[in-house]
Amino acid sequence: MKFSFIVPVYNRPDEVDELLESLCTQTQGDFEVIIVEDGSSVTCEDVVKKYASKLDIHYYTKPNSGPGQTRNYGVARANGEWVLILDSDVVLPSGYVAAVEQSLANYSCDAFGGPDSAHPSFSPTQKAINYAMTSFFTTGGIRGGKKKMDKFYPRSFNMGVRREVYNALNGFSEMRFGEDIDFSTRIFKGGYKCRLYPDAWVWHKRRTDLFKFFKQVHNSGIARIHLTKRHPGTLKLVHLLPAVFTVGVSALFLMFVAGIAIATANMLTLHANTFEGHSGSMLEVGTLLGCVLSIGSLVPIMLYSLLIFFDSLLQNRSVKVAALSITASFVQLTGYGSGFIRAWWRECVLGKGEFEAFKKNFYK
Repeated sequence: MKFSFIVPVYNRPDEVDELLESLCTQTQGDFEVIIVEDGSSVTCEDVVKKYASKLDIHYYTKPNSGPGQTRNYGVARANGEWVLILDSDVVLPSGYVAAVEQSLANYSCDAFGGPDSAHPSFSPTQKAINYAMTSFFTTGGIRGGKKKMDKFYPRSFNMGVRREVYNALNGFSEMRFGEDIDFSTRIFKGGYKCRLYPDAWVWHKRRTDLFKFFKQVHNSGIARIHLTKRHPGTLKLVHLLPAVFTVGVSALFLMFVAGIAIATANMLTLHANTFEGHSGSMLEVGTLLGCVLSIGSLVPIMLYSLLIFFDSLLQNRSVKVAALSITASFVQLTGYGSGFIRAWWRECVLGKGEFEAFKKNFYK
């Protein structure tokens, strides 16, 4: 057998149903599917049973230990030459397996990753989140592109690894966030070849609302510091951009508040002096400066918002999705940036150990 799909699941029966349905439509069928329930309270066992006669499918349950260790559990029970790692919130086009096989024939490697996209049926919020995660104007550029096909760091929502390489590297670490980048980094450090296969793409739902999205990217920002400490020298200038963006937006917001406060204070004083018959030329200047400061602080934010709006509009052909893309982009950048800054302060300045945020309610 050539391929083993490994899917860790935590309380996602509806998503698993859609994923398995898409696996049934594959034009190439030399694969097995291994579903590993990671301590779920709402299991997908009944969903898996629906596909027992349609797929070579295996179902396991285990105590909760996070996605990385759950994938390792599945790989230990796999029979394929290649293990294909998917998140439970993806859906595959019918030619996915065929595209992987063709790409392997054309560009041999030891591990690969594929891109993701938004399905037309996704909600406007999901499409906006997908835009924020893939756009050149957010952090999409960090995730790789066609110009860096042989330098791509696969993500766990769509990753393939030779099983012998997976085992040689002992699979995923115990990290709950950033574990896929940690694994990809170790693949390169081990001297193995890793590529991007543009044709092996998936539809990726990601989070269904902006608050859940914030929690996800905030932990990703925290994980970047963890990765930097585990793999010195891997932090690039581009990884700092969300933190710079977060500091910049915070500074602009403080400028806006300060401008409003200055203008308001001068206007009130000017009004009082005018009532008493005193001159107020300096106060008028102070009011004007406060207004200029507050309005000027909004200009960079407005320009960036317009850039996001029109770029998303061109891609999604929807005014609603374009408008939501503005919010999603700010959430993505400030969520990641604030997590990065928080972890940098805690771990690099205060010298404390690794941590994660929203531990009790991440999936809520």
